[in-house]
Amino acid sequence: MTDTTRTTCPQCRRPTQVCVCAAIRPVPSRTRVAFLQHPREARMPVSTCRLAHLSLPNSELHVGMRAEGSARLEALARAPGTMVLFPGPGSTDVTELREPPTTLLVVDGTWINARKLVQRSPLLAGLPRLGFVPAAPSTYRIRKEPAAHCLSTIEAVAHVLEALEAAPGRFTPMLASFDRMVEQQLAYIADAGARNHTRPDRHAKGPGPVQRLRDLGEHLVLLFADAHAPPDTDGTEQLLQWAAVRPATGARFGSFLRLPHPVSSHVSWGVRGLLDEPVEPVEDAVARWRAFVGPDSTVATWGRFSFDVLATLGVQIPASLDLKGLVSNELHVPLGGVEHLAGRLGATLPEGRGRAVRKLAALEAVVAALVEGRLAGAVGA
Repeated sequence: MTDTTRTTCPQCRRPTQVCVCAAIRPVPSRTRVAFLQHPREARMPVSTCRLAHLSLPNSELHVGMRAEGSARLEALARAPGTMVLFPGPGSTDVTELREPPTTLLVVDGTWINARKLVQRSPLLAGLPRLGFVPAAPSTYRIRKEPAAHCLSTIEAVAHVLEALEAAPGRFTPMLASFDRMVEQQLAYIADAGARNHTRPDRHAKGPGPVQRLRDLGEHLVLLFADAHAPPDTDGTEQLLQWAAVRPATGARFGSFLRLPHPVSSHVSWGVRGLLDEPVEPVEDAVARWRAFVGPDSTVATWGRFSFDVLATLGVQIPASLDLKGLVSNELHVPLGGVEHLAGRLGATLPEGRGRAVRKLAALEAVVAALVEGRLAGAVGA
């Protein structure tokens, strides 16, 4: 039986046992919302920014320290009709606006980090600011807000959009996933005392990475997705190479998509040799992927970038494993990039077929070495 305690939902980023995706209620908006999330906040398990993004079809999510350096964010910040949601001195209350913004940039992080995001980005600092006064206190009972008038990101966005679009109650459904997460966390806290009295031996170990991978057998799928920016665009159009393999059988999946919208603010530029590849419609690729992976597979990759990219296409992963974190925790050493690690194993990686295919081949070599007991020696653990 496979231990799934570390598997997470690639869409909502919650542990699979407490996934809140079933409670996500998408709500269309006239206002485009672009989130800039502080990297530290992106690692928080109870962050609400991702839930807000998943609830708003007309939104996009970027993780970084400033708008500069992202072609998409720079374009939005310079476009007419863009405002940044940042209450405080110098902001205009949402109820006093004569013209609603076309795009609302929302910075996400602790109040200190959110302030730094705005102050350290000249583009954001120069935008007109939008403020608001909440109608009710936050219900974010699992994190302490700095003041009674402060709201979580998802609450603030829902409140502001209702005011901007003169639609009281329209965006309230997007809070369903937030409420579900809060209730789950409160239930966990309430149950903590009881579990402390029956705490298992903390020195007892569950199955290690090798046994977990062996237990998965034919249910294990390795994945890599890589986003590229074509040289003839400003980065708003992106290419996506998507590759996977089922190691136990050798069955492979591959697709190459040309997307009219960005799937990531962090893209590579290595597109030589890929521009002439046949392009597949997104709907066809997703349908083939679903048939390939089925409902019972566990999909593993190196880091979480591939999961993030596929989530923007609406691709749900049945169960996921981040092998980089799993193996690093087991061997107690930093592992770095999967290609570098495969090189230390002496693996020969394919050239000219795209980075997703190359990284997938590297991951195959790493997984094989792990199962065969050769990996610890290669990393000096």
